[in-house]
Amino acid sequence: MTLNDRVLGIAALIFAALITAFGYDLEPPFSYEPVGPKAFPLLIALIVAICGVRLVIKGGGEVEANPAGANTRIMAMVAYLAAYAFLFQWVGFVVATTVMVALVGRLFGASWVQAFIGGLGMGVGFFFLFDKALDVVLPTGILGGLL
Repeated sequence: MTLNDRVLGIAALIFAALITAFGYDLEPPFSYEPVGPKAFPLLIALIVAICGVRLVIKGGGEVEANPAGANTRIMAMVAYLAAYAFLFQWVGFVVATTVMVALVGRLFGASWVQAFIGGLGMGVGFFFLFDKALDVVLPTGILGGLL
C-alpha cells in the first residue's frame, strides 16, 4: 500500500470516530460546569475529522519510506506513552512526566543530563501550573508528602 495524504485522512477519520465513541458517554457523577467533560473530546474529534476530510479530498502527497532507525524510535515512543499512561497514577505526575520527557529527549538526541533536567523542569513546572495555579488535581504518587 502506498502511503499518501488520503490514507492519513482515512486514519484521521477513524481516529475521530473512536474519540467520539469514547468521549460521548462521559458523564460526571455531579454537575460542576455547564458543558461537562464530554465537550473537550468531542471538540478534538471534530477538529481531527475536519482535517481528515481535507486530506481525503486533497489526496496525493506520496511520502518516502522512513529513514533507517525511525521505525524503532516510533515504536519506542509508543512504548513510552503506554508506560506513562500505566505509571501515571501509581508513581504520580511529576515522576512519570520526568521519566517520559527524559526518555523522549534521548530519542531526539539530548544527553542524559539535558534530558533529565528538561524532564524534571517540565514535570515540576506543569505540576505547579495545573495542580496549584489552575486547580486541576494531579496524582502526587510516591512524592505525596513532598508536594
